[in-house]
Amino acid sequence: SSMTPIDLQPVIIAGGSGTRLWPLSRSGYPKQFLALHGKHSLFQQAALRLQALAAPDIRVGGLCVVGNEEHRFLALDQLGGLKLPPTSVLLEPVGRNTAPAMTLAALHGTQPGRDPVLVVTPADQSIADEMAFTASLQRAVRAAAGGAFVILGVAPDRPETGYGYIRCEPAPQGEMKVARFVEKPDPATAQRYLDEGGYYWNSGMFVVRASVW
Repeated sequence: SSMTPIDLQPVIIAGGSGTRLWPLSRSGYPKQFLALHGKHSLFQQAALRLQALAAPDIRVGGLCVVGNEEHRFLALDQLGGLKLPPTSVLLEPVGRNTAPAMTLAALHGTQPGRDPVLVVTPADQSIADEMAFTASLQRAVRAAAGGAFVILGVAPDRPETGYGYIRCEPAPQGEMKVARFVEKPDPATAQRYLDEGGYYWNSGMFVVRASVW
């Protein structure tokens, strides 16, 4: 059809000081910039994955990276080898959480005449099933283009206490409604979430039109 494709603004939030993989990563070289598997770092993998969301009805724009001052050259250097459209790097003077970073990206994305769908992902995720990831994100982009605020959940396979959870209301098919967000649980609560079902790990991936955000 002659419909205008959805304008997708990929956003990677590259905060984090990399304390978890000490001594492999120092604060100046956080884990998202390390190539732990294969030749690409987690950050590079995230950039390539977002570019791969392109479809006949989805046009992917240049990547927007929100990060801190100390990693700007590392980020640009790692993107340099990847044959991607030009990147914008937004530098936060102080690393905050996801909400301010998304706000910066939304303000950046809404240049005159633009109201892109933001696809916001952390820089340090390992994705096992790339095809499932792509299909889920494309569905999320289409839903967000219609005004929805979409968050990606991961079906838990163990009573993990290190993640926040999303309680979902069942849906006959497709997207589920978020009932509430719950904080990181203690072990007993995590086990109950697993037994009851309907709880998903909060992946930290958000898909929403800039104007809605």
